[in-house]
Amino acid sequence: MNRREAILAFATFGAAPLVAYAQQAGKVYRVAYLQIAPRKAQLHLIEAFERGLSERGYVIGRNVLIEYRFADGKIERLPELVEELVRLRVDVIFTGVNPDIRAAQRATTTIPIVTGVALYPVEDGLVASLGRPGGNVTGLTQNAGDELAKRLQLLRQVKPDLTRAAALSGAGMSFNAAMFETLEKAASSIGMAVVPLVIRGAEDVGRAFAEIERANAGGLLVFSGPIPLANRTSIISMAARKKLPVIWPDQRSVIEGGLMSYGADVADLFRRAGGYIDRILKGAKPADLPFEQPTKFVLAVNLKTAKTLGLTIPRSLLLQADKVIE
Repeated sequence: MNRREAILAFATFGAAPLVAYAQQAGKVYRVAYLQIAPRKAQLHLIEAFERGLSERGYVIGRNVLIEYRFADGKIERLPELVEELVRLRVDVIFTGVNPDIRAAQRATTTIPIVTGVALYPVEDGLVASLGRPGGNVTGLTQNAGDELAKRLQLLRQVKPDLTRAAALSGAGMSFNAAMFETLEKAASSIGMAVVPLVIRGAEDVGRAFAEIERANAGGLLVFSGPIPLANRTSIISMAARKKLPVIWPDQRSVIEGGLMSYGADVADLFRRAGGYIDRILKGAKPADLPFEQPTKFVLAVNLKTAKTLGLTIPRSLLLQADKVIE
């Protein structure tokens, strides 16, 4: 390419972005996306998050830049990732579950933090209240009281003689105590008992199922969190061998072979987070923005897995389902 051709090429292709930037009335915002889960488990959520921003007029790469950081399920990596984002002077930090929020809080008291799926943020000491959070954190909460009770009821619909269920969570989740307490109250109200289990990694899955067998638990609820979801393939496989019905918090686990799921539509929460980010970038203070609750819930059922487990899914349950895999 000679000099004349280079100049013409710049005029055709290089000038357009400059014109686009010049047309922007304000600055180019820098938004951080911080998640403990690995990127590959977040692709559908990333798409929803970006859609939430685009619905409010933001064009990625033009008037907003997104700094993605993933801890790959390792809580200990979060502090260094947040410190890097703080050094970049991002305008707002978007986070997932509580460990993400806590790491961001410890790193900055001035940069606004928006969460997509906080669990028990008041009980966990992350905010003062849902109505007036205070501090620099706000967003959407996935308080799971009603969800947990519904999952117990769904398990019992599939297995009417169920009197004892196990509940599986990942280690290091600060909301575990509140989740187990809520679940135990819900179970007690319908004459059931709960066996709480915590795993640290893949090496604990076999031990957890051995404990389920010793406790004579006839069903399993899996909590949200990076560790259970990172090990869902082995959990699904083990459940199939043990003929144990399992209910998950997310429909992707059902798509991958889990029996059932019921929970908030997390992709919808991530999309709605764009509204918080928009308001904050326009000057709103996180302390004054109330937390919002989920408005969409998804029930998914895998009939192929039910057949493998020797279970018949009641027609009444199938009529409630948003997604049925045959």
